[in-house]
Amino acid sequence: MTQRSTHRAPTIGILALQGAYEAHAKVLATLEVTTRLIRTPDQLFTSEHHPSIDGLIIPGGESTTMLKFLERNGFLDSLTSFVRTVPTFGTCAGAILLANDVQNPAQISLAALDITIERNAYGRQLDSTILTAPTKLPGAPLEMVFIRAPRITRTGPQVETLATRDDFPVLVRQGHLLAATFHPELGHDSRVHQLFLDLVRTHVTVASSSDSRR
Repeated sequence: MTQRSTHRAPTIGILALQGAYEAHAKVLATLEVTTRLIRTPDQLFTSEHHPSIDGLIIPGGESTTMLKFLERNGFLDSLTSFVRTVPTFGTCAGAILLANDVQNPAQISLAALDITIERNAYGRQLDSTILTAPTKLPGAPLEMVFIRAPRITRTGPQVETLATRDDFPVLVRQGHLLAATFHPELGHDSRVHQLFLDLVRTHVTVASSSDSRR
């Protein structure tokens, strides 16, 4: 597969079917990153069937509503294929869509990230909160905005927990996948987005090095 040059800045797609996609775009703009809003399945791949973007953010919102859009025109199948190999970051509803086991109630997903997640586990809108807590990220404790947040109740052996709330993971990473049950795009700290960008750049560099050895 032909990869993008490691010398060009990555282009990050943001799934823009519903939810807080504009807030993610604003954060990435402050980091001087090129973004592209993704609204149709054909925007994920080039005409040669290569990924058209270097990474994808699936924002928070309503996972059931997103699924209704994704179930049209083969979008769910295309996205399922895409997240298998391309760095993807899911926040809140996006984390639900990435999980391979969704409960409370059960629903279909992309089944890419080896976690079990419970929808609306912390209650409804009135139970939303903002916490500041230490994480494995460099620097000071991280501000985390929770809105109708899901709860990660199980992580697979390849999943690294980077932050917790009440001993439950709230920021996890597995290979090229990153997921948060809070909304980093609504806070005042860009470190989680920077973490994803670092993941994207590493993925592109490794893939390009692999191609050069063939």
